[in-house]
Amino acid sequence: MQTALDKRIEIVKSRFKRVCVFCGSSTGNKDCYRDAAIDLAQELVERKLNLVYGGGSIGLMGLVSQAVHEAGGHVLGVIPRTLMDKEITGETFGEVRAVADMHQRKAEMASQSDCFIALPGGYGTLEELLEVITWAQLGIHDKPVGLLNVDGYYNYLLTFIDKAVDDGFIKPSQRHIFVSAPNCKELVEKLEAYEPVNDGVIAKSKWEVEKKVQNPQKQVVFCPPNTSIPTEIAL
Repeated sequence: MQTALDKRIEIVKSRFKRVCVFCGSSTGNKDCYRDAAIDLAQELVERKLNLVYGGGSIGLMGLVSQAVHEAGGHVLGVIPRTLMDKEITGETFGEVRAVADMHQRKAEMASQSDCFIALPGGYGTLEELLEVITWAQLGIHDKPVGLLNVDGYYNYLLTFIDKAVDDGFIKPSQRHIFVSAPNCKELVEKLEAYEPVNDGVIAKSKWEVEKKVQNPQKQVVFCPPNTSIPTEIAL
């Protein structure tokens, strides 16, 4: 006979192993942002998901990494060496991997993760979020991307994207490259159920992240169908 605990374990079993979380180096001005970071950490731990994040000890980055680590989850932080003095001001949690620059940081976080979640944040969070959405649009990856729209924080961004679709700059099918939800439980459930958007030839492109022997800079390499010529995008 199946117990309540067995049912709970079955419910939280995930198809992912590692989740990349983009978030601010500030906690914001509302308690709901801090609460969302901690709630997300708890959701990851319940599903036995490892955390990959930007490596800082401050802001929402610090909150989510501390909460996952203290609950027994594995944490990998990836941070450029030049930002260590700025974004690490106290104790760090889990493994911290120093890299050369912002490009290598994003490439490493992407290669280490099975899906992406964006908490509220500023320019950096937006840049990271939109880049992985663009990579999905180009067919560089087919990993799920989720937007945690805490207290309507990203409403204007969602309105902008809908406007871009209406005005012909984004295909209607590509509007569904990412998912969004107001709370972490609903968002993770949407990510679990996500099916990649197959939008023609580009969406079938294959990709891999490799480190050049002569140049340590991370690059994305993908080969469009029906061609053997690889295309490289410096990360």
